[in-house]
Amino acid sequence: MLRGGEVGLRARHDDDIPILRTELYDDAVTHSRSQSGPWRPITPGSKDSPLTVDDTDQSNVPFSVVELDGGTLVGAAVLWGIDSHNRSAHIGLGLRPCARGRGYGTDVVAVLCHYGFVVRGLQRLQIETLSDNAAMLRSAERNGFVREGVLRSSAWVLGGFMDEVVLGLLARDWNPDSPR
Repeated sequence: MLRGGEVGLRARHDDDIPILRTELYDDAVTHSRSQSGPWRPITPGSKDSPLTVDDTDQSNVPFSVVELDGGTLVGAAVLWGIDSHNRSAHIGLGLRPCARGRGYGTDVVAVLCHYGFVVRGLQRLQIETLSDNAAMLRSAERNGFVREGVLRSSAWVLGGFMDEVVLGLLARDWNPDSPR
């Protein structure tokens, strides 16, 4: 397990999937705001679930997020789009409703930075988020990410287009000891 101040990132367990599915995936609004593709219902127990881990896929590393104090599952995180040649990847995360507003997002981003820069030896991490996602923007910026641009009307979300903000962090600019 990778440890932050409040949360840890560990491998996804089979018993995590029903919880994450119910609280993150099956919430069509939350899913539509966090994914680039449209929401669609998935049959319980389906092997086609996006929450099921494919250990052969080297371009995505999914984690379950747990509280260090007690081990309660609080969300999911991923380093995705890993490009070994250019040494870059993207960060994504989703917190269960009961875990939002507690600073866990900032801690998750910090742990993903540690994983990306220290464990994987990456040079660049990137986050794309909707322009009104204040929590993710705050979590990214507290970890040193810099706003690099806005993709105007690039995300189709529940019947309308929204802007996306692109944030980046280079290994040389990352400060693992920065106050969060």
